[in-house]
Amino acid sequence: MTARSLSEANLPLFAPKRALGDVPRERRCLRCSTSFPSEGFGERICRKCKGLKAWRNAVPDRSAASRR
Repeated sequence: MTARSLSEANLPLFAPKRALGDVPRERRCLRCSTSFPSEGFGERICRKCKGLKAWRNAVPDRSAASRR
């Protein structure tokens, strides 16, 4: 076996490149508008909102206006 540690052995040989604007920073949640630490621009909903039953069950929020 090589001299690499077990944690290094599980890493992929290459990491996908991130877009220049895809950086971890404080962002506003699109659901509740609070600031939260985001890992990148693809993460726009905070953990609190993702933990809600409506989010987990993919049930639309009743406070939004209906399009019908």
